[in-house]
Amino acid sequence: MTDSPSESPSSSPKKVVFQTNSTGDYWTDVKEAVKRISFWDDLQKIGEIPCARSSLLSGIASGAGVGVIRGLSAGPFVASNWAVGTFMLISLGTWVNCRRSRDEERRRIQQVVEQIPKRFAKKQDDPTSQSDTNTSAS
Repeated sequence: MTDSPSESPSSSPKKVVFQTNSTGDYWTDVKEAVKRISFWDDLQKIGEIPCARSSLLSGIASGAGVGVIRGLSAGPFVASNWAVGTFMLISLGTWVNCRRSRDEERRRIQQVVEQIPKRFAKKQDDPTSQSDTNTSAS
């Protein structure tokens, strides 16, 4: 069974999203993959990742706030643990929430796009709507 309804079993195979060159040796492939990782380039492009900026800013602000407040009543080690934990929890929570809302919006847009041809088809088939448009255009 195929993932998209428009593809039939006799149609062309699924599109390859990522095409990789394999040497045939697992460890050589892993070494090549590790060489391609660039932490600095990924860090510079963090703003292009959807939801990353807002979730990181929320996590940083919340972690700093909780760390300072906790630091007033506890030692610096305990306060830093609370700050890091709060940062991770808030960042992850806002990331998941943002991604969920983006997915819901994408689904709604897809539904609207699928409904547009049906709406136009109904208007063209309905003889009363054609006579209404002809009289209003005159």
